[in-house]
Amino acid sequence: MAPEVDIELRATAEAWLADDPDPASRAELRELIDGLPATAAELRDRFAGPLTFGTAGLRGRLRAGPNGMNLAVVTRAAAGLVAWLADQGGRGPLVIGFDARHGSREFAEQTARVATGAGREALLMPGVLPTPVLAYAVRALDAVAGVMVTASHNPPQDNGYKVYLGAQLGGPAGSGAQIVPPADAGIEAAIRAVASGASVPLGDAGTLLDQKIISGYVGSAAAVLTENGPRDLTVAYTPLHGVGGETLVAAFAAAGFAAPAVVADQAEPDPEFPTVAFPNPEEPGAMDHLIALAETTGADLAIANDPDADRCAVAIPESGGWRPLRGDELGALLADHLIRRGRPGTYATTIVSSSLLGRLCAARGVPYAETLTGFKWIVRAAEELAYGYEEALGYCVAPGMVRDKDGITAALTVAELAAGLKAEGRTLGDRLDELAVEFGVHATDQLSMRVDDLAEIGAAMTRARNEPPAELLGTPVSEVLDRLPENDVLTFRTGTARVVIRPSGTEPKLKAYLEVVEPVGDGDVAAARSRASAGLVALRAEIAAVLGI
Repeated sequence: MAPEVDIELRATAEAWLADDPDPASRAELRELIDGLPATAAELRDRFAGPLTFGTAGLRGRLRAGPNGMNLAVVTRAAAGLVAWLADQGGRGPLVIGFDARHGSREFAEQTARVATGAGREALLMPGVLPTPVLAYAVRALDAVAGVMVTASHNPPQDNGYKVYLGAQLGGPAGSGAQIVPPADAGIEAAIRAVASGASVPLGDAGTLLDQKIISGYVGSAAAVLTENGPRDLTVAYTPLHGVGGETLVAAFAAAGFAAPAVVADQAEPDPEFPTVAFPNPEEPGAMDHLIALAETTGADLAIANDPDADRCAVAIPESGGWRPLRGDELGALLADHLIRRGRPGTYATTIVSSSLLGRLCAARGVPYAETLTGFKWIVRAAEELAYGYEEALGYCVAPGMVRDKDGITAALTVAELAAGLKAEGRTLGDRLDELAVEFGVHATDQLSMRVDDLAEIGAAMTRARNEPPAELLGTPVSEVLDRLPENDVLTFRTGTARVVIRPSGTEPKLKAYLEVVEPVGDGDVAAARSRASAGLVALRAEIAAVLGI
């Protein structure tokens, strides 16, 4: 690197360091500055640009500098948020929650001080709690907005900052939901208008909420279930080193279930997530400890939450072991259960989820809606939303309580379903077979490509648009749907197969969502599943060739 570039980079870093309120971050940055020119590449990355405030808020690595999650970045983000709320005329408190990740409590407390410094009441959750408890609190406390400091199931070195809007600014369908455009752009602009972190006035620590907010959530969660239904069920559970454990156990007790057996070495919050390679129950191996516990305890059901407990994963016993359900399978089971219970309203999912929910709703005569990916859209599908889900293990079974995905109430609802089936001598697997006989086997999978250069994603999408497949699995492609320019999503459809291709909104990945539907004309579900599985393997290879990966 040229010496003059070193000088410019040093000056930029020194200016940020002087405005950073955190001694640890300043020391980290000072070491990098003093290490120039050897540290130039690292410094350039940290000052390549600020973290962008999008519809998922902020998310990034814990590190000093504008391109990281740290106290200086959070101070500016909080100042921009409270300024935007004031500009919108929003009244009422800002409620703030946090998980057990590194820095979460400090970021939450700083947000409270920024809010009170701007003259707005700040309500701080009483401890580390699941994201759905914060989403519940926004509605329950009639807050103008909510902030949740979490990176959900990201790696240990990450943290994030999610924003929810109350009824005043979110509207009826968006009350207590995550922000959507144009709110994200407005907040981003307000953040960029913050002159410096040092110029942000800080007030007191706000009001620490008491345990009533937790008991309110737990009681409301238990009330989601049918009273006096079957409760005989043995459950194995893991919070994956996250913050869902105490809340889920309390909710199960309030609903009348026996206490789940909890994976001992994953029971307590631990920001290092030491027993898993990646703290996401979708990842291979993440549920190994849970399944081992389920086997030794003779459990009927195995349930996992991700670290902030907004997602729910389920595994069921089958001959020869345990099988984790795909998100689409659990999504259909929960929808079918709520429809059977007579839950009124619209049932919603996304364009990348299985087509089974649409067929189920059509057959049962209930309203159905399909949205773009993300729960911020699912929960806005209808004001009278009965249920919403996404294939990535997110389920909203109580939209009047939590207008977001909620892994605790989802766990309770699948437990209710499993207990009811057990009382009849049947299982979740049996119910899946019933749905397969009625609607066909809907087998889903995902093909993803992680890249270092985002241009590779654009090139692959261009290739798929310019040279779409003429057929898939030997059947002509009957529909090609391109959602540009509004959304970079491409869909190919035949009579029995569907592929949806899109860049990830949160990771440097290109994703292709695959679905194969096999009818069960002869009643042999196992044979249909085998055919569908083979079809997915072939479809994966065909789409990989289309994308050039």
